[in-house]
Amino acid sequence: MGQHLAGKVAIVTGGAGGIGTHVSKIFAEQGAKVVVADTGADVEGRMGVDPTRVNAVVDDIKAAGGDAVSVIGDIAEMDVAESVVRTALDTYGKLDILVAAHGILRERMIFNMDEDQWDGVTRAHLKGCFAMTKFASIHFRQERQGGRIIYFTSTAGTFGSAGQPNYSAAQLGKVGLMRSTARALERYGVTVNCVSPSANTRMTDRSIGRDPDSSQTSEGTDRDPRNVVPITVWLASDEGGVANGRVFGATGHKVILYKEPTLERVIFNDSPMYDIDDLFADWPETLGKAGFPLEARPA
Repeated sequence: MGQHLAGKVAIVTGGAGGIGTHVSKIFAEQGAKVVVADTGADVEGRMGVDPTRVNAVVDDIKAAGGDAVSVIGDIAEMDVAESVVRTALDTYGKLDILVAAHGILRERMIFNMDEDQWDGVTRAHLKGCFAMTKFASIHFRQERQGGRIIYFTSTAGTFGSAGQPNYSAAQLGKVGLMRSTARALERYGVTVNCVSPSANTRMTDRSIGRDPDSSQTSEGTDRDPRNVVPITVWLASDEGGVANGRVFGATGHKVILYKEPTLERVIFNDSPMYDIDDLFADWPETLGKAGFPLEARPA
């Protein structure tokens, strides 16, 4: 097997999670030195900090001949995020790749959701990406040697998930953050992309109608989290520098490139403000002609 990340230094947040563990280990197999950052908390982010799972990932990498260190803490805290980047620089002398694979779930329907459930999820996902990106981008901008930033998003953001308004909002927020950051850092040779995975993890074990132990039995199947890693390796590589500001999907044995938002229907009139009566009159045969079906979530 080739080493497409040889000589690179990578941070993987959520690096001891269901997908993050595989990213961390396979990045090491691909030649990267890896900073595994995680809290070790449960899927709701309520267990506090537990280094056990995080250190186990690092131990496995070292046992396989790789190089890794751990940082235990909440990367949505600015000082922790800065310390993760500092650990990479102090330990390995540089930083090439940031993979933001962290996240939690606190599910409720919108009419039942409380402030803690909203704030906790949006903070973990979105602020966590912001905090890590801020400090990684300071380094990338100073060094001007390029870099790779990869966020993990979800179709819950693109298509919506009824019982996850907080999670859905955060996932689409990551796409907006990705596109903004891609524009801001492109001049420094940095690319920023999103991966939207579909696999069995501790998060999907909670889904209604799903086997609560499905993440324990998916190895080698189309739901194996390892299936998400190849596109992540490609985006992190030198060759992956041709892609910037895009959303990729990974599920089973498929890699998907999502189409960017496009103008679907447009109408005009000659005045700066569309005449309200004209809008009502024009609507049935213009913007309203094809209806407005709710976009189906992909299988």
